[in-house]
Amino acid sequence: MADNTYDAIVVGSGISGGWAAKELTEKGLKVLMLERGEDIPHGPGYVKANRELWEMPHRGGRTQEMINDYPVLKRDYPLNERNLHYWASDKDNPYTEVKRFDWYRGYHVGGRSLMWGRQSYRLSPIDFEANAKEGIAIDWPIRYNEIAPWYTYVEGFAGISGNKDGLPQLPDGNFLPPMEMNCVEKDVAARIKQNFGGTRVMTIGRVANLTEARPEQNRSCQYRDKCWLGCTFGGYFSTQSATLPAAMKTGNLTVRPFSIVKEIIYDKNTKKATGVRIIDAQNNQTYDYFSKIVFLNASALNSAW
Repeated sequence: MADNTYDAIVVGSGISGGWAAKELTEKGLKVLMLERGEDIPHGPGYVKANRELWEMPHRGGRTQEMINDYPVLKRDYPLNERNLHYWASDKDNPYTEVKRFDWYRGYHVGGRSLMWGRQSYRLSPIDFEANAKEGIAIDWPIRYNEIAPWYTYVEGFAGISGNKDGLPQLPDGNFLPPMEMNCVEKDVAARIKQNFGGTRVMTIGRVANLTEARPEQNRSCQYRDKCWLGCTFGGYFSTQSATLPAAMKTGNLTVRPFSIVKEIIYDKNTKKATGVRIIDAQNNQTYDYFSKIVFLNASALNSAW
């Protein structure tokens, strides 16, 4: 196989890109993963993971300069001194809004899998059937029973902790033991159950934080409340802590950071994609890579244009 030819190319290294690379490499395919940004190695790349607030100039808060430089990111919690280096610059990566659209981006290996909120819930049969029953838009082409085995598969690898509550609108999953509620939460949950006769339920979040050690991530959550800095313990699911190690273990994965995909190479005769053309973000040179399969996992908007 030529140096620039692979069985499959995965564009993007966030949550879906990491999963694609894992699944393809474990099936024996030689895979090239392309990431537009820098590499962030698991552990050493989390440069602020062990820094305390009092060790930062602004105690982890936001400054007026940050507010000026990040007009989109400032709209919500992501803008702060603690993990600002993970977020793409709003000034360097502007976009036009007809209506307000908050687009928070992370351009590096792992993407937003390093900063996501980790809340992980299944859609229910109610969700899949709602459009048809209510006459809104078009019907879903699939039903819950078709996707349920895949929910189970993903939960089993990623490690989703949660409580099985038997709620039809919130299907139970393949959970690790739930995180324990604190004393106040337990009291509130008990009062809700008592006063609403079981028609209202307060439950612990179903999250991709490990309450038991897993084969890939190794350690469980350490309850440090520093998740969005990157977890050196691998206590929550991310590309770096879970799917990337699994893919690398096969020996079938090549990761190329600083690779901005410019276009999909398309064969008009076969009417198939045959590869991608990239711009190297470090030397501004153009390179072509070829494959039988191209997966676009660069988020919905970046994949589409």
